[in-house]
Amino acid sequence: MTIEVRVPTLGESVTEATVATWFKKPGDAVAVDEMLCELETDKVTVEVPSPAAGTLGEIVAAEGETVGVDALLATIAGGAGAATGDPGSVDVMVPPLGESVTEATVATWFKKVGDTVAQDEMLCELETDKVSVEVPAPAAGVLAEILAPEGTTVDAAAKLAVISGSAAGVAAAPAAAPAPAAAAAASGAKDVENAPSAQKAMAAAGLSAAQVTGTGRDGRVMKEDVQKALAAGISAAAPAQPAPAAPRAPVPADDAAREERVKMTRLRQTIARRLKDAQNTAAILTTYNEVDMTEVMALRNKYKDEFEKKHGVRMGFMSFFTKACCHALKEVPEVNAEIDGTDILYKNYVHMGVAAGTPQGLVVPVIRDADQMSFAEIEKAIAEKGKRARDGKLSMAEMQGGTFTISNGGVYGSLMSSPILNPPQSGILGMHKIQDRPMVINGEIKIRPMMYLALSYDHRIVDGKGAVTFLVRVKEALEDPRRLLMDL
Repeated sequence: MTIEVRVPTLGESVTEATVATWFKKPGDAVAVDEMLCELETDKVTVEVPSPAAGTLGEIVAAEGETVGVDALLATIAGGAGAATGDPGSVDVMVPPLGESVTEATVATWFKKVGDTVAQDEMLCELETDKVSVEVPAPAAGVLAEILAPEGTTVDAAAKLAVISGSAAGVAAAPAAAPAPAAAAAASGAKDVENAPSAQKAMAAAGLSAAQVTGTGRDGRVMKEDVQKALAAGISAAAPAQPAPAAPRAPVPADDAAREERVKMTRLRQTIARRLKDAQNTAAILTTYNEVDMTEVMALRNKYKDEFEKKHGVRMGFMSFFTKACCHALKEVPEVNAEIDGTDILYKNYVHMGVAAGTPQGLVVPVIRDADQMSFAEIEKAIAEKGKRARDGKLSMAEMQGGTFTISNGGVYGSLMSSPILNPPQSGILGMHKIQDRPMVINGEIKIRPMMYLALSYDHRIVDGKGAVTFLVRVKEALEDPRRLLMDL
């Protein structure tokens, strides 16, 4: 059985890489997840692990060669799943989850035990606290065993399933059977790092790793193992535990029958936690102003057809606001900074977060180096990332590293709001509905399209003067867009 080793996803806007180093040569024995080679991109170095155990066959892309995403790097002969003993089986492992993501929940299995699968066919979907991750089949064959059924929380190194080279390798165990601990115990590994969630749970309960039996890969302790140990009566000196939540008030039976209880998704739990953390950590204050949108609307109406014809994307208002914010951030850099302990990190670039509502919840894709982009480049980036956000296809990298955020509640009809910070950022601009209102212009009452603007900021780092100055500069740039061209 031959397994293909291909170039993994390289990250946002990265389409190719150079093969830097091969750690193995043809004929060498390789284990599952053992590093085969290292790729270099213009941003990061990417290690390529072995998708299966076996013997390294042909190296298709030698050192120094430039390869694209999903390009064939090498082949592995006689792939074998180390824990199954079947020479024609391949382990399905949790794929890379991204920076700071240590665990995921198995949301949906698209295949069941006994189904035939093709290489790269989607097997299941994992849900992390940031995005959904699809797991493709590393090889063609028959889904022999599912080790992590739906609802299971798995760590970043967990095994999800086993693919057999033939139907004879299908396990008799049902798909919903929990992952066995025998393979982990047989490994005899001692220096195994336990799951971060388990370490936190053990610290909270006052337990040591020796008091808990690990059922994770190589015997590592998982969060569920700590919970089982506590349920079994294993305890230390009574640790300080948070007060339990107040019980829910009794609900009449006829009302209860009309209610529906749905578990919060990991994304929604993370949104709730991060927003509450922002309130608990930052000194959030909001300042308001209003902007006359007459000039922006006139400019857009005059050039929108030519703009779309030349650039292939519609001219919206977001590019004007992005440009205006980048312009204002140069004058008030603390709004684009963040607090790190007792230090202030000033960013000499603008990675603009653009909040987007999706069926799964609010996400904030980041447009990197927005201050260096043209109107057309900004509009294209917003359109592309907005579509990927709605389709649930954003990667973790595309939602990290933002320095400032714009949130447009106006698309839902909001007239005024106080946006909440997106930590660790120190500022967020809230856009709202454009509404015709009577305004006094040169002593005369005129009907003008007006929008309320709101800047929420961290008062620990941004003073009131800086916040007001920032919002005034945004207002000036939008009411006279020529100021952007003149850098005024």
